[in-house]
Amino acid sequence: MSTVRYTHGHHESVLRSHRTRTAENSAGYLLHHLRSGLDVLDVGSGPGTITAELAELVAPGTMTAVENTDAALDLTRAELTARGIGNASFAVADVQALSFDDDTFDVVHAHQVLQHLGDPVGALREMGRVCRPGGIVAVRDADYRAFSWFPEVPELDEWLALYRAVARSNGAEPDAGRRLLSWALAAGFDPGQIEPTASVWLYADPAGRADWGGMWADRVLASSFADQAVASGRAGRDDLQRISDAWRRWAAAPDGWLLVPHGELVIRVA
Repeated sequence: MSTVRYTHGHHESVLRSHRTRTAENSAGYLLHHLRSGLDVLDVGSGPGTITAELAELVAPGTMTAVENTDAALDLTRAELTARGIGNASFAVADVQALSFDDDTFDVVHAHQVLQHLGDPVGALREMGRVCRPGGIVAVRDADYRAFSWFPEVPELDEWLALYRAVARSNGAEPDAGRRLLSWALAAGFDPGQIEPTASVWLYADPAGRADWGGMWADRVLASSFADQAVASGRAGRDDLQRISDAWRRWAAAPDGWLLVPHGELVIRVA
């Protein structure tokens, strides 16, 4: 994670979105593989909402939460402490050079991480290295180019093109979901031990539209993404205000619909 700039940053509007993530809505593909007593590594644990629920599912097994900075890891630690999670430990580490011995964990999980890396194939190899034989590497990433919405709002097309350009300028791959299988094969995993699936987030009710549209209306004005878009010359503040206003118009539409597709892999490690 240290080799690229994190496109989103940690503005309140970003954390507001990330804190809506749960084990059910963001790691459902993995849950039936979990059981009490497993040792789990959560890479890129962020604000810790998924991490906490996975830790509860495997207790008295252990949860190790990893972030690439102390500040980011403090967000995870605060969430797990607030929930009284007692089976967790925390480490600052780079997923592309993990500071753990071989064969340490039963499950190595990363949600929305590979899309932000300069070398996702190398990261998958590292995740496999620290996973015990017979264990699982589990990854899930969105696919930005496959986002779809209605009503058709031209400024949202502008937003998507801008986001993808900024992310790629950071060395990231915003359309990661469709590439996960290719990356896993390039990392050397056995094709017969890879279970690919897909799932979506849907925002089509008033509360969901308000949350997602309001969140992005704020993010395009105040987050690190906004700062990077302006600093790179790809957008001006007036452009970002237009896009922000468009997100609020979309959120207010009674027939508003937005679909966020994700690729997922469960990889059984040999």
